[in-house]
Amino acid sequence: MKRRGFFSLAWVALRDLFDQNTSFGRLAAVHVGMMAGDTLVTVSLAGSLFFSVSPTEAKSKVLAYLMLTFAPFAVVSPVLGPLIDRSVNGRRIIVAVSGLSRVLLCWMMSRHLNSWLLFPEAFAVLVASKLYVVTRGTLVPEMARTDQLSQRTDSMDESGWPSTHRPVTSNKGFAGFNAQLTLLGTGAGLIMGVLGAAILKALNAASVLQFAALVFFFAGLASLRLHKASPLRQRTTGSDWELPHDGVDHVEVSWGLSAMSILRFAIGFLGFLLVFGLRHQHASLTWYAWALGMTGLGSLVGLAIVTRYHGTRDDSTLLAWSHIVLALAAGYLTWQPSLVGQVLLSGVIGLVGAVAQPSFDSITQQHVTPEHQGRTFAKFAVRQQLLWVVGAIIPVAIAMEFTIGDGVIAGICLTTGLVYGLGRRFAR
Repeated sequence: MKRRGFFSLAWVALRDLFDQNTSFGRLAAVHVGMMAGDTLVTVSLAGSLFFSVSPTEAKSKVLAYLMLTFAPFAVVSPVLGPLIDRSVNGRRIIVAVSGLSRVLLCWMMSRHLNSWLLFPEAFAVLVASKLYVVTRGTLVPEMARTDQLSQRTDSMDESGWPSTHRPVTSNKGFAGFNAQLTLLGTGAGLIMGVLGAAILKALNAASVLQFAALVFFFAGLASLRLHKASPLRQRTTGSDWELPHDGVDHVEVSWGLSAMSILRFAIGFLGFLLVFGLRHQHASLTWYAWALGMTGLGSLVGLAIVTRYHGTRDDSTLLAWSHIVLALAAGYLTWQPSLVGQVLLSGVIGLVGAVAQPSFDSITQQHVTPEHQGRTFAKFAVRQQLLWVVGAIIPVAIAMEFTIGDGVIAGICLTTGLVYGLGRRFAR
């Protein structure tokens, strides 16, 4: 497979986004809208739950919110996961419901920012958000196969000769499509993060939520334009996937899930270690802005790495190296602590997340049959989110120095990277 650079990925991603004749292009438009709306909700909640109250009150509210971030998966996994699997051609309706329901919910949240009604409404928003995340994982291979079938059909004109129509980008692999969506979502998040922060400063958190409702409205309408699943799915033979079940017992999937879950634990831990560490040091909002910017920049660098090395490196190798890189960065700060270094660590977190998640999604999409992908992605999302919440709760509930937290994560990630990189080969 030909290696592509980051700018090539960006060009292809934007080209596919604006080519609304393809299934993947329409999915990309939906994804941009959903990620933009989620970012606005996060900005509004940060302004109302964290920065507007005292550190002690912020801790209790953030702990309550973290528990809510896991609770939606208790609904998505056992109930909605099988529903996604059974309704192949109804997945676009599920995505539309996910977007349009948040229009009403965001408007209600804007009215209840100072009430405890905010928490059940935020819970419902998170359920809808996670429902989209799970459904998107099943739609990527569906849209890719639909476009590839369309390309083969359209490649011949009526006379039987090859058509001169521009072919749909193909043969990128699932990790390539995942990377494109991650890039577009990251870009949308960065733009909406800046815009949302400006609205928060100029107006208030309620105005940010009302703007989010408008964004979700357009995302919901765009989801109704998603193409139905190609008949190619029904004709797919068992040889295309190695397992006739949900894939958990496959060595690549099970080991990859463990590694990805531990990485999510580390990301949640380090992220909230920085947030509350800055709050305890009475740091200005500029430090938070730099940390957010470094996370976005790191994500872009990570996508460039995925783009360049996917096809020449196994997805599992990229996942293992994500642990090693984070361990080395955190370990360095254990010996040479600095506030600037902690902010730069946010960039490393963004980098490893952007490399690891598309790689693990690709592993899952390759080894799990389409009819089981809904419940599989839901089940995996539960485990990853649980570990993220556990990691985030620790520095929120227990005040600790940066050096202690960095040292713990360095040891965990170094061990996980080595065990996963070497152990899966022996297990396989």
